[in-house]
Amino acid sequence: MEMNFLAIAVAAIVPLIIGAIWYNPKVLGTAWMKASGMTEEKMKSGNIAVIFGITLILSVLLAMTVNGMVIHQIAASQVAFPDLEAETYKAFMAEFGNAHRNFRHGALHGAIGALFFVLPVLGINALFERKGWKYILINVGYWVVTLAIMGSILCGWV
Repeated sequence: MEMNFLAIAVAAIVPLIIGAIWYNPKVLGTAWMKASGMTEEKMKSGNIAVIFGITLILSVLLAMTVNGMVIHQIAASQVAFPDLEAETYKAFMAEFGNAHRNFRHGALHGAIGALFFVLPVLGINALFERKGWKYILINVGYWVVTLAIMGSILCGWV
């Protein structure tokens, strides 16, 4: 099972697009700034090109990871590796090759990944940073939407 690098590239842009909307002051940006303790002055500091560049690189890594999470056939190829010509693998792929390869399934698994991975990670960090539940819910909500859309693109783009 080969990776669809075009789908990965498109999915990698999703965190930037959803972030621009989600954290916009007219949406949840003002609430997030208050919950996180962020100030306008601090927002203006730092090299924005570096921040967005690294974000894009990390988003590519994330898209590659989500790809394996939402496409179950990748797990089958990992079990069969290195003998992808084995009869059992060929039979599995003949019967289930494109099963669950749709946008809805990818969105479901992306959202599940956010709830069962991102929520615990961000929640634990936020608790030790003494951030409130509003902070946790705003950030986890962003990742649920973002990973659902990324998963949808990656799984549905057959």
